[in-house]
Amino acid sequence: MSAPIRALLGFVAAVLSVLTFHQGMWGLLHVIGWMPLAPYPMNPVPPLGVPLIASLCFWGGLYGIPYALALPRLPRMPGWLSGLLLGLLAAMVGWFIVAPLKGQPMAGGFNPMRMLISVLINGFWGVGVGVILPMLLPRSAHSRLASFRR
Repeated sequence: MSAPIRALLGFVAAVLSVLTFHQGMWGLLHVIGWMPLAPYPMNPVPPLGVPLIASLCFWGGLYGIPYALALPRLPRMPGWLSGLLLGLLAAMVGWFIVAPLKGQPMAGGFNPMRMLISVLINGFWGVGVGVILPMLLPRSAHSRLASFRR
Protein backbone atom coordinates (compact mmCIF):
# COMPACT_ATOMS: atom_id res chain seq x y z
CA MET A 1 0.00 0.00 0.00
CA SER A 2 1.34 3.43 -0.89
CA ALA A 3 2.42 5.83 1.82
CA PRO A 4 -0.10 8.54 0.81
CA ILE A 5 -3.00 6.06 1.05
CA ARG A 6 -1.76 4.78 4.41
CA ALA A 7 -1.43 8.41 5.61
CA LEU A 8 -4.99 9.18 4.46
CA LEU A 9 -6.33 6.10 6.24
CA GLY A 10 -4.41 7.13 9.38
CA PHE A 11 -6.08 10.54 9.23
CA VAL A 12 -9.52 8.98 8.76
CA ALA A 13 -8.97 6.45 11.57
CA ALA A 14 -7.89 9.21 13.96
CA VAL A 15 -10.89 11.40 13.07
CA LEU A 16 -13.25 8.46 13.56
CA SER A 17 -11.57 7.78 16.90
CA VAL A 18 -12.13 11.38 17.99
CA LEU A 19 -15.82 11.04 17.15
CA THR A 20 -16.21 7.71 18.96
CA PHE A 21 -13.51 6.86 21.51
CA HIS A 22 -12.38 10.39 22.45
CA GLN A 23 -15.86 11.83 22.70
CA GLY A 24 -17.14 8.64 24.33
CA MET A 25 -14.64 9.03 27.16
CA TRP A 26 -15.38 12.77 27.28
CA GLY A 27 -19.07 11.94 27.64
CA LEU A 28 -18.43 9.43 30.41
CA LEU A 29 -16.31 11.97 32.28
CA HIS A 30 -19.05 14.58 31.76
CA VAL A 31 -21.68 12.25 33.20
CA ILE A 32 -19.61 11.64 36.35
CA GLY A 33 -18.99 15.37 36.70
CA TRP A 34 -15.30 15.55 35.75
CA MET A 35 -15.83 17.46 32.49
CA PRO A 36 -17.91 20.66 32.53
CA LEU A 37 -18.59 20.64 28.77
CA ALA A 38 -20.80 18.00 27.19
CA PRO A 39 -19.24 15.92 24.41
CA TYR A 40 -19.29 17.13 20.81
CA PRO A 41 -18.73 20.77 21.81
CA MET A 42 -19.75 23.26 19.17
CA ASN A 43 -18.30 26.40 20.80
CA PRO A 44 -16.06 28.30 18.36
CA VAL A 45 -12.30 28.26 18.88
CA PRO A 46 -9.84 30.89 17.70
CA PRO A 47 -8.41 31.89 15.35
CA LEU A 48 -10.91 30.71 12.73
CA GLY A 49 -13.96 30.26 14.94
CA VAL A 50 -14.53 26.63 13.90
CA PRO A 51 -16.48 24.42 16.31
CA LEU A 52 -14.26 22.77 18.92
CA ILE A 53 -15.28 19.29 17.76
CA ALA A 54 -14.09 20.11 14.21
CA SER A 55 -10.78 21.38 15.60
CA LEU A 56 -10.37 18.20 17.68
CA CYS A 57 -11.08 16.06 14.61
CA PHE A 58 -8.58 17.97 12.47
CA TRP A 59 -5.74 17.88 14.99
CA GLY A 60 -6.50 14.30 15.96
CA GLY A 61 -6.44 13.36 12.28
CA LEU A 62 -3.03 14.94 11.87
CA TYR A 63 -1.66 12.69 14.62
CA GLY A 64 -3.03 9.70 12.73
CA ILE A 65 -0.85 10.39 9.70
CA PRO A 66 2.60 9.74 11.22
CA TYR A 67 1.13 6.88 13.26
CA ALA A 68 -0.10 5.13 10.11
CA LEU A 69 3.18 5.78 8.31
CA ALA A 70 5.27 4.48 11.23
CA LEU A 71 3.06 1.49 12.03
CA PRO A 72 4.94 -1.05 9.86
CA ARG A 73 8.20 -0.06 11.58
CA LEU A 74 6.90 -0.13 15.16
CA PRO A 75 7.81 -3.06 17.41
CA ARG A 76 5.33 -5.89 17.32
CA MET A 77 2.50 -5.18 19.74
CA PRO A 78 -1.28 -5.17 19.66
CA GLY A 79 -2.81 -2.21 17.81
CA TRP A 80 -4.64 -1.01 20.91
CA LEU A 81 -1.32 -0.84 22.79
CA SER A 82 0.55 1.08 20.10
CA GLY A 83 -2.51 3.34 19.89
CA LEU A 84 -2.44 3.88 23.65
CA LEU A 85 1.19 4.98 23.33
CA LEU A 86 0.11 7.39 20.58
CA GLY A 87 -2.55 8.80 22.90
CA LEU A 88 -0.06 9.24 25.74
CA LEU A 89 2.34 10.97 23.36
CA ALA A 90 -0.49 13.28 22.25
CA ALA A 91 -1.25 14.12 25.89
CA MET A 92 2.40 14.99 26.54
CA VAL A 93 2.60 17.15 23.40
CA GLY A 94 -0.52 18.94 24.59
CA TRP A 95 0.95 19.47 28.05
CA PHE A 96 4.46 20.57 27.17
CA ILE A 97 4.21 22.12 23.68
CA VAL A 98 0.65 23.16 22.85
CA ALA A 99 -0.35 24.58 26.24
CA PRO A 100 2.66 26.93 26.51
CA LEU A 101 2.13 28.06 22.90
CA LYS A 102 -1.44 29.00 23.87
CA GLY A 103 -0.22 30.84 26.97
CA GLN A 104 -1.61 28.15 29.28
CA PRO A 105 0.28 26.47 32.13
CA MET A 106 2.20 23.32 31.28
CA ALA A 107 0.38 20.07 32.05
CA GLY A 108 -2.67 21.93 33.32
CA GLY A 109 -0.57 23.53 36.04
CA PHE A 110 0.43 20.00 37.08
CA ASN A 111 -3.04 19.60 38.57
CA PRO A 112 -3.39 15.80 39.03
CA MET A 113 -7.10 15.74 38.11
CA ARG A 114 -6.59 17.73 34.90
CA MET A 115 -3.65 15.52 33.99
CA LEU A 116 -5.69 12.35 34.65
CA ILE A 117 -8.54 13.62 32.48
CA SER A 118 -6.10 14.37 29.66
CA VAL A 119 -4.53 10.91 29.92
CA LEU A 120 -7.95 9.22 29.94
CA ILE A 121 -9.35 11.11 26.96
CA ASN A 122 -6.18 11.05 24.84
CA GLY A 123 -5.30 7.51 25.84
CA PHE A 124 -8.75 6.23 24.92
CA TRP A 125 -8.57 8.16 21.63
CA GLY A 126 -5.23 6.49 20.88
CA VAL A 127 -6.64 3.04 21.63
CA GLY A 128 -9.39 3.86 19.15
CA VAL A 129 -6.88 4.80 16.45
CA GLY A 130 -5.02 1.53 17.06
CA VAL A 131 -8.27 -0.44 16.76
CA ILE A 132 -9.84 1.46 13.83
CA LEU A 133 -6.84 1.79 11.51
CA PRO A 134 -6.38 -1.97 10.93
CA MET A 135 -10.07 -2.20 10.03
CA LEU A 136 -9.56 0.43 7.30
CA LEU A 137 -6.49 -1.19 5.81
CA PRO A 138 -7.07 -3.53 2.88
CA ARG A 139 -6.90 -7.16 3.92
CA SER A 140 -3.68 -7.69 1.93
CA ALA A 141 -1.96 -4.71 3.58
CA HIS A 142 -3.21 -5.83 6.98
CA SER A 143 -1.77 -9.34 6.55
CA ARG A 144 1.54 -7.93 5.26
CA LEU A 145 1.65 -5.59 8.24
CA ALA A 146 1.02 -8.49 10.62
CA SER A 147 3.76 -10.59 9.01
CA PHE A 148 6.18 -7.64 8.97
CA ARG A 149 5.64 -7.03 12.69
CA ARG A 150 6.42 -10.64 13.68
